[in-house]
Amino acid sequence: MKPLKTLLLTALCALLAHGVQAADYYATDFGAKADGITLNSASIQAAIDYISANGGGRLVFTPGNFVTGTVYVKDGVTLHLEAGATLLGSVNPWDYVKDPYVGWTSMIFSIKQKNVGITGKGTIDGRGFVTANHMVEYIHRGLFTDPLKLDRPNEVNRPENIYFRECENVTITGITLKDPGSWNQTYDQCKGVYVDGLTVDSKSYWNNDGIDIVDCEDVVIRNCYIDAADDVFCFKSHSHEHMCKNILLENCVGRSSANGIKFGTVSKGGFKDFVIRNMTIFDTYRSAVTFAAVDGAEIENIVVDGLRSIHTGNVIFLRIGERWNKINSLGLSEKDRKNVRRKEPYMRNIVIKNVYAEVPMDKPDAGYNYEGPVEDLPRNISPAIIACGIPGYKIEDVTLENIEIVMPGAGNPLYAYRGTSAEDLDGIPEMIDWYPEFSQWKELPAWAMFLRHCKGFTLNNVSFKAAAADYRPAVVADDVEGLKLVGITYNEPASDGKEQVVAYKSTVE
Repeated sequence: MKPLKTLLLTALCALLAHGVQAADYYATDFGAKADGITLNSASIQAAIDYISANGGGRLVFTPGNFVTGTVYVKDGVTLHLEAGATLLGSVNPWDYVKDPYVGWTSMIFSIKQKNVGITGKGTIDGRGFVTANHMVEYIHRGLFTDPLKLDRPNEVNRPENIYFRECENVTITGITLKDPGSWNQTYDQCKGVYVDGLTVDSKSYWNNDGIDIVDCEDVVIRNCYIDAADDVFCFKSHSHEHMCKNILLENCVGRSSANGIKFGTVSKGGFKDFVIRNMTIFDTYRSAVTFAAVDGAEIENIVVDGLRSIHTGNVIFLRIGERWNKINSLGLSEKDRKNVRRKEPYMRNIVIKNVYAEVPMDKPDAGYNYEGPVEDLPRNISPAIIACGIPGYKIEDVTLENIEIVMPGAGNPLYAYRGTSAEDLDGIPEMIDWYPEFSQWKELPAWAMFLRHCKGFTLNNVSFKAAAADYRPAVVADDVEGLKLVGITYNEPASDGKEQVVAYKSTVE
């Protein structure tokens, strides 16, 4: 893993390289009107083209509402939004381009450019709820072709606010982002991305992720507040030939009706050399932290240091699977399986420390615009920590240190039951090709932590507390080599004499 000093130096160099601006230019001087009515796409694009051709600089938006469809940011250009300035997304879906190279739709694109960015104290408001519903109307009238699953257009056809692809030295600072029609901001195969001080309100429609980092290298995200309907800090790998690498995520707050910090779900290449620190995740429906290698990803050298997970459905979920990778394709010879297999997945060298978490009995995102689905019942509350590899592909060398987790407990065997006998544990399905979610197994046999197919798993100074008595033990290890428990405490009412650790086909040191 690159040292933290290198990560910070990378961020500083990117910021300084992009901070040397040739000149300021004003959008209104190119004919843009801040009246909230005029469509300014052409005048904004003309300004960008001119600035880029003349050595670069800032295109400044003064206070007012500038309506726009798709524009492309080019070499050396920064869009600077002064306080009170808003880029308003057009509510006409026909004003947006589905870029043929990336296959997505966006208000602001930048593709294969250098030294680009968006800065200031202004706002980008996609007005995506209105635009998406206009698109639904056009699809029903036969004017727009879309599969319209669940009466929602495909996410690639709805406009994001920002999509940067294969850019170098990207700076996004200070702005407010809100109401995208799809994902909110995507940085895809970029190098040198600096994101600082963003406020994001991204919960107006389906698939409203907070920020998506796809196969990028040398990325810093810090000091951001993100409220999202879908995953908040989402790292993806869309290519077997690329990966997310050398990433610093720090000092941020997030809320989601999905996951807080997530690797995947698309996870074809990998995620390496991450430092994640001083994070708060609250009112989040699924997991505060999800690391998933279900499409062949290589995940290693990850440090999470400092996490508060408050009113969140799950705290830590680590998962290896074969959703698209098909490692063990049935009915094929070993030779043919090797030809089908894209990559050998693995997850190793993970450190998660200095965590305080509270898991509620109620639905954590109840009352938000777009809630996660109601879980199939009956099921008791899932464990706070779930780490599941698959046969032949174990999660390796994980350390959990200085962690305090408060659970509701109250698991009731008469409501839903999964015991710890060999038959019960062998009966838990592998579900290796499922979309990875901590609740996919419904009932699990532990109230605090469930481990399966792991090797070298260490808990040091970990406290598990249940608010009410639970029929299940705190920890269940199934096929775990070298489970180390050092300084572990279990605080559960009416549990004197209860065996809190069950090891099945496992070795505990």
